[in-house]
Amino acid sequence: MILAKNISLKSFNTFGIDANAKLFCNITSVEILHNVLLEQHESSLFILGGGSNMLLTKDIDALVLHINLKGIEVVNETESTVTIKAMAGENWHEFVLWCLKHNYGGLENLSLIPGNIGTAPIQNIGAYGVELKDVFVSCEAVHIKNQTTKTFSKADCNFGYRESVFKQELNGDYIITSVNLELTKSNHSLHMDYGAIKNELEALKIKKPTIQDISRAVIAIRQSKLPDPKEIGNSGSFFKNPIISSRQFNQLQENFPNLPYYKISEEEVKVPAGWLIEKAGFKGKRFNDYGVHNKQALVLVNYGNANGKDIFELAQLIRKTVKRIFDITIETEVNII
Repeated sequence: MILAKNISLKSFNTFGIDANAKLFCNITSVEILHNVLLEQHESSLFILGGGSNMLLTKDIDALVLHINLKGIEVVNETESTVTIKAMAGENWHEFVLWCLKHNYGGLENLSLIPGNIGTAPIQNIGAYGVELKDVFVSCEAVHIKNQTTKTFSKADCNFGYRESVFKQELNGDYIITSVNLELTKSNHSLHMDYGAIKNELEALKIKKPTIQDISRAVIAIRQSKLPDPKEIGNSGSFFKNPIISSRQFNQLQENFPNLPYYKISEEEVKVPAGWLIEKAGFKGKRFNDYGVHNKQALVLVNYGNANGKDIFELAQLIRKTVKRIFDITIETEVNII
């Protein structure tokens, strides 16, 4: 176990914010994790995964544990399904590609989502009509204070829209070390309800798509709208799509007849935050070295050497403006540190 001092986290967060960690430890095994938690039980800890869902606004005056656990294995198999155990440090998109290579279905709509396996349940990641909870079986996690290991079932995780028990009641209590997902081996259920996927498949002249085709369509859509963090610092969608009452939606439609929506139930409607932000005038707006992406208003970007405080203040300005125009409060999907 090696503790490094004053380590720059610029390469450990997709926004590319240059903040320092007071102490840093690379966690490559569950045994190392247990030892660090036991020996550093009085230290302040900061848990770091893929660094794709956070905005650093300051240096981290704590011991940063970089969860870098690796490994993928089949733990159960039937004639029609397979259960895969993936360790928390595996890159999410690379894991999706691994599943597709083996013709395991269920994750194709979640292609190219940034981040690692371990943070996927915390956020209940989702895209194009599919969420992690749809294939989730369980996850293992280590309690930070007493180092006990617990298996969380789907019910235990209390999943919601970009929510889980790990963001609410158990926030800061556990470190997820592995995740079990049940995928299909045949007769895959294809999710093509989102128009963008249908349009992309039609453009590719694919009439009988496979899970691999769905993945390629999703990747093409995301690449056309979202900047590559390796080229422009960003954390993907910065805001959640708000869910409002059908009554409020009907009132908004009187003034904004082209307001897009996705019906959740008879009482609730989800509206795209990107549309609201664009109509508020922020799409493509640049402020010195940071701003809003010119192809997707949901994405805030660091063009070079911006600091996290500036980007956070921009996010606050966007929220206030959207609230003033539409009377809708949009919440951040990214964790503000």
